[in-house]
Amino acid sequence: MKLPLTVAMITYNEEENLPKTLEAIKDIASEIVIIDSHSKDKTVEIAKNYGARVFIEDWKGFREQKNSLIEKCTQKWILFLDADEVVSKELKKEIIEAIKKNKADGFILNRKTFYAGKFLNHVWQPDRVLRLVKKESNPRWEGGNVHEYLAIDGKVEKLNGYLFHYTYKNIYEHYQKSIKYAKLSAEEMYKSGKKFKIHKLLLNPTWAFIREYFIHMGFLDGIRGLTVAITTSYYKFAKYIFLWELEKNKQH
Repeated sequence: MKLPLTVAMITYNEEENLPKTLEAIKDIASEIVIIDSHSKDKTVEIAKNYGARVFIEDWKGFREQKNSLIEKCTQKWILFLDADEVVSKELKKEIIEAIKKNKADGFILNRKTFYAGKFLNHVWQPDRVLRLVKKESNPRWEGGNVHEYLAIDGKVEKLNGYLFHYTYKNIYEHYQKSIKYAKLSAEEMYKSGKKFKIHKLLLNPTWAFIREYFIHMGFLDGIRGLTVAITTSYYKFAKYIFLWELEKNKQH
């Protein structure tokens, strides 16, 4: 059953993830809109095989790339997805009901991450993200070009079904991306005029570990929970030490 719904996403070299993502929503989306940043694999071919309208654009950062999607969507509702996210059967049913009843302008989804062969039940939970919105609610991606978030005008409610997140192929990729995003975050902080503070270098990584491992009970996720807590802490450390390095290099 097709809904007045556009599924919108950005892609780059997502041939492994994209089929599973599009397969889950192909029967409810009247339109699929994708902005691709010159993928070198079969991403564009796969997207077109699912009937997607594909636009090739240079990379502008996560926030601006996603904002570029909005004007290209023609349906009443927009579901923003990442190429490594899969709508569960339960969530799909809730999306159908939410659009039919039309009682809110946007819906927050419940994301659950698959990590090292198993779904995480404690660490990185809860992970609530606003993703299903009316186009007329003035949707826009705000925040930084790394940690961007979706905002709208109007009433927002929650859905309970899971949005499955297959974010990392393995732990090595997790570490690689953590370093990459830490560097991008540091560069963004530097450009915005934020200054390096030694207490943030010391306290923020410590708090990140305590939050994920103890407060969110990551220890119940075993080795996976410990790995995520340590990596999250290291991301915080790397972000501030990269900011320190940028300031130091400018002085010389």
